[in-house]
Amino acid sequence: MITEKMHFTGQIWRPPFEANSVLLQATVGCSHNKCKFCSLYDGTTFKTALFSELEEDLKIVRKYQPRARRVFLTGANPFVLSYNKLVKIALLIHDNLPEMKNIGGFARITDIKTKTLAEWKDLRRLGYDRISIGVESGDDVTLAYMKKGYMAHDIIEQCLKLQDAGIEYNFTYLNGLAGKGNGLRNALESAKIFSHLRPFAISIVSLTVFPESNLYQEVLDGTYLESSEHERLEEMKALIGSLMLDTPFTLLANTVSNPVPLIGFIPNDREKLIREIQMIIENTSETDLKQYRENIKSL
Repeated sequence: MITEKMHFTGQIWRPPFEANSVLLQATVGCSHNKCKFCSLYDGTTFKTALFSELEEDLKIVRKYQPRARRVFLTGANPFVLSYNKLVKIALLIHDNLPEMKNIGGFARITDIKTKTLAEWKDLRRLGYDRISIGVESGDDVTLAYMKKGYMAHDIIEQCLKLQDAGIEYNFTYLNGLAGKGNGLRNALESAKIFSHLRPFAISIVSLTVFPESNLYQEVLDGTYLESSEHERLEEMKALIGSLMLDTPFTLLANTVSNPVPLIGFIPNDREKLIREIQMIIENTSETDLKQYRENIKSL
């Protein structure tokens, strides 16, 4: 019987493609925790994991998964940790898991900014790679309204730093975030920003407003009007059609928030994806799509 328990506190999230990664708690909650739309870490106070806890957890991992090759650090943004702490964590991981190849986690744009290019190069040497960044939008109006804590030019500046360091990263785009009537602007402005960069994947998640978020009250008050489901699909079409990155990337729109799951490789599948979305618009009523969203209990 397995009796050892690893240290996990509060809500634990990971991208779908991290399903085979070892999860290791480096932080708890979100250091920013001001985004209007977010309810993921409601009621959880941000804190960093004790080094002794990391040591204990890695002993358990070493016992049951001694040949593990990737670790995903949990918490909303473990890369808020200082360069020195991230170095210490990486060395501890490699000491316990000799076949470990790389270490990922969620990061905010502001977390990248606090470290120099030289430090990021050193972190890459220690195995940090394939970082997940919830940029949500590349539209300044939307970023400011939702209190993301950075602007579009920061996305370009900081992700270019990661690229120069040889670190791969992926984006999450929050479809419908700009609100009713603003989806096309959000898509075009975001595509303009993203097209300066080289994410290996872009995940599209459709905004679902839960009561725990600050945005929920604005919906009730009528000060924030949600995009219709059809407008969101038009926004997604515009985004996919306008993304002109220098390198191919995977597009993922397959979470529970997406009424119809879509996956493709851009540019090869661009036109196919646009056709599929258009078919959904033409053949699925707004009522059915809205009912689907109302039945989502959690992400």
